[in-house]
Amino acid sequence: MINTNLKFCRRELALTQAQMADKLGIKRSLVGAYEEGRAEPRLATLVNMARLFGITLDQLVTTDFSKRKNAKAIGAMRAQEPAAAGTAEDDTDPPTSPAGGKLRVLALTVDKDQNENIELVPQKAAAGYLNGYADPEYLEVLPKFRLPMLSQSGTYRAFEIAGDSMLPITSGTVIVGRYVEDWTTIKDGTPCVVVSSKDGIVFKRVFNKLRSNAMFVLHSDNPNFSPYDINVDDVLEIWEAKSYISSTFPIAELSLERVASLVLDLQQQVALLKKA
Repeated sequence: MINTNLKFCRRELALTQAQMADKLGIKRSLVGAYEEGRAEPRLATLVNMARLFGITLDQLVTTDFSKRKNAKAIGAMRAQEPAAAGTAEDDTDPPTSPAGGKLRVLALTVDKDQNENIELVPQKAAAGYLNGYADPEYLEVLPKFRLPMLSQSGTYRAFEIAGDSMLPITSGTVIVGRYVEDWTTIKDGTPCVVVSSKDGIVFKRVFNKLRSNAMFVLHSDNPNFSPYDINVDDVLEIWEAKSYISSTFPIAELSLERVASLVLDLQQQVALLKKA
């Protein structure tokens, strides 16, 4: 009954998911995951929920309040809690056009402490991800890890990239990206992992043409690869690159001045050897 009661009681209090999350001291994405049954709250969170709703923990877990709208506990709860600003119906920010800035609810997984995982999408799983990216059961089978140094304000996913279009970042590098909910905020030149029905999973620099042409232009750092357009309707997800993991260290670029300096040093050493 937890997911059903959480949604029902939240709406009785006229709270959005974001407002509920603030009161419980958790992330908004977790409230959505609890209400959809994709994750289960830990005991401390359940206790806080019961206190907020003015009901017992047993009632929260076992009683279906959606079928008991005249329940005294819920009526008392509404009388005690002032109506919150906004409407409880905007709980998940329902999808509209990506150009409008609102996208679908993101599927995610959490660990035993209710911390969001970073799911890793290896190259061999890239094709399957196009069908399973919104399926919590598919995400459960992917490798998972955490990076404590990342900001806690977003949701992250990791993708193993293929090809050399973004040199010096080499094929096999794992790009850790933060989920972009509002695509209109993407600034030109931002490195992103773009998941699309047309091209699969690619790592490119994104140039935003949503407002003018309803498309993105994807650029490679390797000049041997030409930029190309992708229609917004083909895009499934965008993850802004925030970190990368690689077993290959980038090769330092040598400027002409540096090469000249090295040659001069060698000439001086040779001259000293001749004198010796």
